[in-house]
Amino acid sequence: MKRAKISIIGIGHVGSACALLAVQQRLGDVVLVDIPALDGLPQGRALDLYEATPLIGTDARIIGTTNYEDVQGSDLVILTAGVVRKPGMSRDDLLSINAGIIKTIATNVAQAAPQAILIVVSNPLDAMVYAAWQASGFAPQRVIGQAGVLDTSRYRAFVAQAVGCSVNDVQALLLGGHGDDMVPLKRYTYAGGIPITQLLDHQKLDEIIDRTRKGGAEIVRLLKTSSAAYTPAAATIEMARAILHDQKRILPCAAYCDQEYGIGGYFVGVPCVLGSAGVERVLQVELDDAEQQAFDGSVEHVRSLVAALKKMS
Repeated sequence: MKRAKISIIGIGHVGSACALLAVQQRLGDVVLVDIPALDGLPQGRALDLYEATPLIGTDARIIGTTNYEDVQGSDLVILTAGVVRKPGMSRDDLLSINAGIIKTIATNVAQAAPQAILIVVSNPLDAMVYAAWQASGFAPQRVIGQAGVLDTSRYRAFVAQAVGCSVNDVQALLLGGHGDDMVPLKRYTYAGGIPITQLLDHQKLDEIIDRTRKGGAEIVRLLKTSSAAYTPAAATIEMARAILHDQKRILPCAAYCDQEYGIGGYFVGVPCVLGSAGVERVLQVELDDAEQQAFDGSVEHVRSLVAALKKMS
């Protein structure tokens, strides 16, 4: 059986963690790609990871490169490249810096691996997915933003901590853009099948939601010179596994929505069915008036980011 080929563009903390998880989970062969100015970095990371394969127990082929010809034949490409946040910066502050980077990468990927599915991790996420879609020319179902899985994982972790239960017993749903206006939904949050509002009061839940929204900034403040890596990588590989193994997982992703939720042609965090074709279906959930208002506000922020992106073109 042919092994899948996964290319990871950008070998910083997130890209390196993605590579390790992909190899540990035996998802396929891995190509690590970075810019020519960093020649030696992807090769060194690849060699280090390959030397670990006897301990991991996989025969995966792993190479590092600065040449997009090595991306040819990739089934899945993960884009993590770009400048990361520093203390005091918002995700939106990265828009002008990272837009050009993502457009260049997406163009190169489309030429090297025209049948691949793209997972975009770079911030500001919702705008960068749009930029990658436009530059690649791919069908929108094959361009997906990783944010909802990350944000939901943070939310679930904080809820489990407050309840005093296993994180595995917490189920949750989160909508909207990847930013301070993301929309964790109390009404769709459960612990062991029990509605979370029966276990935690609304004040505590509001505190958890606020911490979730600011989860990335909290880590940036603590690290000072970098940003979160392990959870973004784990979330990305969760999506990669669903796609490469055709699992039909329901996961919250930044997916292209037109008629869905009345969004009108933007990438926004919504629950999706992920399989071998990428986003195979967007699932619409019922929202009450307050939830709809919060979601509309988040979507409007995404629209403003894309409008700013278009002005740069």
